[in-house]
Amino acid sequence: MLKLFEVTGFKNFEKTLRLDFSDVRDYKFNDFCVVDGLLSKLIVYGKNSSGKSNLGLALFDIVSHLTTNNVTPGLYDYYLNINNKSGYAEFHYVFKFGNDEVDYRYRKNDKQSLMYEFVAINGKRLFDYNYDFGIGNLSGLEAVTTTLNLSFRDNDSMLKYVINNSALPNNHPLYQMQRFVSRMLWFRSLDENRYIGYKKNSKDYYDFIFKENMLMEFESFLHKAGIQENLIAINDADGTRRLYFDTPKPLPFFKVASSGTKALYTFFYWYKTSADVSLMFIDEFDAFYHYELSETLVDLLEHKSGFQTILTSHNTNLLSNRIMRPDCYFILAQGELTSFANATDRELREGHNLEKLYMSGEFNG
Repeated sequence: MLKLFEVTGFKNFEKTLRLDFSDVRDYKFNDFCVVDGLLSKLIVYGKNSSGKSNLGLALFDIVSHLTTNNVTPGLYDYYLNINNKSGYAEFHYVFKFGNDEVDYRYRKNDKQSLMYEFVAINGKRLFDYNYDFGIGNLSGLEAVTTTLNLSFRDNDSMLKYVINNSALPNNHPLYQMQRFVSRMLWFRSLDENRYIGYKKNSKDYYDFIFKENMLMEFESFLHKAGIQENLIAINDADGTRRLYFDTPKPLPFFKVASSGTKALYTFFYWYKTSADVSLMFIDEFDAFYHYELSETLVDLLEHKSGFQTILTSHNTNLLSNRIMRPDCYFILAQGELTSFANATDRELREGHNLEKLYMSGEFNG
């Protein structure tokens, strides 16, 4: 699991933004939001242009150089913060796997090329490498990868090179980290199937419900969401099987469905096809949803165990201790990310109305 994330100099974040998943309070309710002492389910609030989307992009930057999974083009344009004077953005991740921790830091320039990498395991440096000068301290690597040729010539990630070319035990922390990163997933509801991570492509996006026999399940999902139309599959003139609304004159789903209904399809697609996801970040996850539907989807994600979830939202109806807890709700403002539990001197209890406190400015600092 991810224990800590920090980013500096990237897009909105001129100064260091920090997200500490280990900052867990001793609340006695909704303990499913915490797994192995780390926050597992989070919702991030913030005004427009506060950086909620860029938080997700920053967190998922690691996918671009440690995996070959998809990164939708255009998402990382204008990479550095406009006031960045260092010439690079710096990213810092701490992963926790059982009793092991992997500390990974790197820097990238405005062309998104690696400039520097550092890796430590359980507090001991494994290596650091400066790509500008082609030098680094590799003594830790040499000790654990005695048969690996470390004559490094290009700007590909040293860490990726080591992971892909070493014969380490399968449960080695570096392999566990690579598996975690390769199973991270970011997507959003505002655009049609823009995503980062998890898969190299999503060519099955339009027809997976046919291949997996999920037509009836998706129809039932829509009915529970308040969309009462039935669905059918029709083979079009070009021989392609496509999804239609079952009306007197069948209507093509993706041409006539509302933005909210299409967003539900995107959610359903990823919910059903990302069985072993490690971390799921859904940007503006409920932009088109009624508040009751938003709560239903949060409940689905909360009770699907095995991965960390981060949602961004403007929907204050979700601010309830009945749904989550104060250390899982965050406010992003002026480049700082603060949990509700840390945003007030008030001792928040289960009976407090978090929405009312939020609307009254209690958490504005």
